[in-house]
Amino acid sequence: MRFSGQTVMITGGCKGIGYSTAIKFLKEGANVVILDLNTQETEAAVSRLREYGDKIEGTAADVTDRSSVAAAIQFTINRFGSIDVLINNAGITQDAQLLKMEEEQWNSVIDVNLKGVFNMTQAAALQMKEQNSGVILNASSVVGLHGNFGQTNYAASKSGVIGMTKTWAKELGRYNIRVNAVAPGFVLTDMVKKVPEKVLNSMKEKSLLKDIGLPEDIANAYAFLASEEAKFVTGTVLSVDGGLTL
Repeated sequence: MRFSGQTVMITGGCKGIGYSTAIKFLKEGANVVILDLNTQETEAAVSRLREYGDKIEGTAADVTDRSSVAAAIQFTINRFGSIDVLINNAGITQDAQLLKMEEEQWNSVIDVNLKGVFNMTQAAALQMKEQNSGVILNASSVVGLHGNFGQTNYAASKSGVIGMTKTWAKELGRYNIRVNAVAPGFVLTDMVKKVPEKVLNSMKEKSLLKDIGLPEDIANAYAFLASEEAKFVTGTVLSVDGGLTL
């Protein structure tokens, strides 16, 4: 098992890509801590995840609140003694065209997708520095690389994540901490499953592989980047998009 004895924190771990990522790391022997806003949803997700391994914990946390983040970090250290991998997976959308976007739509997306990643990484990196080891993985998006109609706030946040990823790789490498990002394309999450079939087919046609990715595809990318197989990889952005952006 590639991650036996290692502790992995996953924000937004109750559903979608985060949930699939938790399954992946549990199957590979890791201690896993999932974070999400809602206490009941977090507890329910932990209960379901025990099917894949008993080294699973969850704690409600607001990544935009530094005291909440500090509590989640301390919870993880108290439970498992280390933080070996942080996966900044939590994110939201509040879409609107530029001329119609409300200030609150801008603020909420930037707070979660950008400030939240900063808060979590700064807190976890302090622990990783003491350990002289660690891996930080950030969820960007093809939108962060290429933009997207109606997503000024989301594109800005995901572009910002890429900038932070490269900066942190330069700053933290001296402490044996690797920092990378994953840029998913269209992924068949619960939200995407609800869109009309015509829209789904359009998404598939835009991919060179004529398909939509699964949450497991992104989880596999996270696992590779967290593993010893990627020990010489840092500061990179791995697109997992079926050739969508070529």
